Amino acid sequence: MPLDEREHDPDSDDLSLWVGMNSTTPGEYNSSTKFVCSLPPADYTRIVLQERPKADITSSAFRKEVVALPSELKDGQVLVKVHWLSLDPAMRGWLNDARSYVPPVQIGEVMRAMGLGTVVDPGKGTEFKQGDFVRGTFGWQEYAVLKASAVEKIALPKGAELLDFLGPLGSSGMTAYFGLEDICALKPGETLVVSGAAGSVGSLVCQMGKKKGAKVIAIAGSDEKCNWLEKELGADKALNYKSPSWKEEFRKLGYLDAFFDNVGGEMLDFMLTRLNKGARIALCGAISDYNRKPKGLTSYLTLISQRAKIQGFIVFDYADQYSKAAEEIAGWLADGTLKRKFHIVEGLENAPTALPMLFSGGNTGKLVVKVDHGAGAKL
Repeated sequence: MPLDEREHDPDSDDLSLWVGMNSTTPGEYNSSTKFVCSLPPADYTRIVLQERPKADITSSAFRKEVVALPSELKDGQVLVKVHWLSLDPAMRGWLNDARSYVPPVQIGEVMRAMGLGTVVDPGKGTEFKQGDFVRGTFGWQEYAVLKASAVEKIALPKGAELLDFLGPLGSSGMTAYFGLEDICALKPGETLVVSGAAGSVGSLVCQMGKKKGAKVIAIAGSDEKCNWLEKELGADKALNYKSPSWKEEFRKLGYLDAFFDNVGGEMLDFMLTRLNKGARIALCGAISDYNRKPKGLTSYLTLISQRAKIQGFIVFDYADQYSKAAEEIAGWLADGTLKRKFHIVEGLENAPTALPMLFSGGNTGKLVVKVDHGAGAKL
């Protein structure tokens, strides 16, 4: 894949990807200074949905457009320069013209995505200032014009970096926190299994499970990922599902009390055979079935015999509790007990070819796009 893909661990000593940390060049990120925003260009690049993929996402699904920036903002609007974009498995569902928890992305519409940026023009009648760090649903574009109510100002807590607002302090962290707290209702001493464990959500679930005193079994797709989960994140056991003997190895570990599932399909069907009495399954995602028609489950009768439950959930339902979760997660970042890794893809133009990595296991940790704004851009 012709991408400049790099991984960044904020807990490591290598800050090469946090460019501009000691610089005051206009437009660069500096942990100790405000942004000095350059003037916006006359036009900008955006990527829109061209056709709905029927299976795997291909290059024909999107097209790039260059359009003019509005000459004037309406009252209550702000202009944001987008620096980082989140890539998430849920985005595959947004491409389908089907009933869901949010409307589908329409043909010709900018591809929906959460992002981080800075305010270039705070407009009239807003509380923002030029240079404010902000987050919102900016989409795949270099600049975004939004209502002020759709943009949130970011205040970096101790121990956090800007990218954490797309990871542990963003939807990934909230999903892990509330899925584990509310749906799994995990108790000390229980056995927690996490599928998709090396991804953005799964890697946080593993660590939060350990913090709750559980035995954590992680499932991932490579030996390298399994080593990371055990040695760096503290999973009690990590199994490579691509190994022909992984199910046999799992059976030797016993039964589970809670299953945080990001994969669905055959993985979920197998885990249904490994339930303890009263087990809880948090159905967070089903990346194995997003690009195909699901085959259905055959082992669901164990839900009856083991008086177990399976429940889907959407993180937006917990929005009124985000502040509680963010405060606790920020504390873990500050004391260094919560680790995170970012897989960075350079350039907005590479977002369409990076998105399928989520379904092939091509990323470890949180997958993000760095919007480069042309040669020489630093954040």
